Amino acid sequence: MSAGRMIPRFDLLLVQALIGYLCGALPWGLWLGRWFKGVDVRTLGSGNLGATNVYRTLGPGLGVATLLLDALKGALPVLLVPPRFMGTLDSTGLELGRVAAGLGAVLGHMWTFLAGFKGGKGVATTAGVLLALSPASFGIFLGVFVVTVALTRYISLGSTLGAVAFAVALARLQPGRTLSPTFWLGGGLAALIVWRHRGNYRRLLRGEERKFPFRARPAA
Repeated sequence: MSAGRMIPRFDLLLVQALIGYLCGALPWGLWLGRWFKGVDVRTLGSGNLGATNVYRTLGPGLGVATLLLDALKGALPVLLVPPRFMGTLDSTGLELGRVAAGLGAVLGHMWTFLAGFKGGKGVATTAGVLLALSPASFGIFLGVFVVTVALTRYISLGSTLGAVAFAVALARLQPGRTLSPTFWLGGGLAALIVWRHRGNYRRLLRGEERKFPFRARPAA
């Protein structure tokens, strides 16, 4: 089949999405808390499995480790999609495979079957997917996130503005290709991140949102 007549193989896309899901479903925050502190991080702080709650309750070391591992489980399945995906070197087919893997990884992180289908909010894993798919968009996300958190100390606000920024960046960095699979994935992941933070927005409006402690105090 010629590259110009590439027809998506939905069975292959489903396999890539499943591989991504299984990788994204690895609950590193839960496992690191059990292995190194003997606690279930779901019983501490916000109860979230993400890096922020691990950092707040179990300390910077485990928090940073969770952040890196959660980002890796987003990037790895995307990068491991074979170049001859769907049997050709067609760039659109490869992009579809990577998008399927990335989407699966983020969904796996948010709803992991290994922790009762309750996971993190998807920011670190989305960052890993972005790094693999569009390094420039990842750089914009990271810059907006870091500046926002440095100025406000609200992780939720940094995550939201970063998500909006990378969605806009994907549109601007792909002139003439705003309907590409990567663009739609970016928009969808940005919307998911915003939705997963809806409780944080209510707390922000009430003035009850906790600021990020740059010097975390681990739970006893």
